[in-house]
Amino acid sequence: MSGNESFCTRFTFVAFSSLAELQPVLFVVFLIIYLFTVGGNLIIICLICVTPSLHTPMYFFLVNLSFLEMCYITSVVPQMLVHLLVDTKTITLGGCAAQMYIFAILGLTECCLLAAMAYDRFVAICYPLHYTLLMGPQVCLKLAAASWTTGVVVESVQITWIFTLPFCGTGKIQHFFCDIMPVVKLACVDTSHNEIVMFAVSVLFIMSPCFLILCSYGRIFVTILRIPSAAGRRKAFSTCSSHILVVSLFYGTALFTYLQPKTAHTPETDKATALMYTVVTPALNPLIYTLRNKEVKEAFQRLTQRNALRQMA
Repeated sequence: MSGNESFCTRFTFVAFSSLAELQPVLFVVFLIIYLFTVGGNLIIICLICVTPSLHTPMYFFLVNLSFLEMCYITSVVPQMLVHLLVDTKTITLGGCAAQMYIFAILGLTECCLLAAMAYDRFVAICYPLHYTLLMGPQVCLKLAAASWTTGVVVESVQITWIFTLPFCGTGKIQHFFCDIMPVVKLACVDTSHNEIVMFAVSVLFIMSPCFLILCSYGRIFVTILRIPSAAGRRKAFSTCSSHILVVSLFYGTALFTYLQPKTAHTPETDKATALMYTVVTPALNPLIYTLRNKEVKEAFQRLTQRNALRQMA
């Protein structure tokens, strides 16, 4: 850092600066997606809570995932909506740190939670006779608690480390929220060692749950192929299809974003992939778990029919 540079206390987002005329349209589109995502996940949570037949380990984890997705999109989109309407798109250093803490913690927690859901499906299909024993309430609580604890501990350490760096210069973030790599690029010291450590953390704590998911589904597919009847194979696979889609969407964008070398990152690709995992993917999850899940659809139909009968009475 040279002597005539001052430390940044505020950052400015310039992600949509080239789309000034389209910002009102983008505001409407993102607002609709945000309301749909929050509303859809709230419906899933309420539906599972009021339907005794859905009080199973799989839906316990789905409640956790739906709650996480609501927080995940809320950590980014409301601020982005405000910035689409105002000329000054700034955030304080403390506000940027808070946003990054929340976003990173929720992202890593989702990695772990998806692995716990894969383990649940593994036990259900490969050891059906021992399912109630192996996936009892205490086990489910411990798996969920371990997922949240891992996210909080690991990302709290990493993000605290990032914000010990000095930031200087213009403070312009080539992004629409405080993501890790765009903020690190603003540091006015050599960050090569930080980037190596962050890459190692990403590989360890993103790829480890991914490896567990792949191992679980490897065993699941082998077990499904051994089922003699085609109807039995379809039924077994249908219980996993929604989770497989969610995992593919989440890990596809996460791996593309965080496991790339620094030279492969460009503002355009970072913004495009960030829109996928912060806006599009959370919006698709409620659709995936309702349209592709027979039990959820049936529970929703029963609930709406009961409400209709009460109104007619």
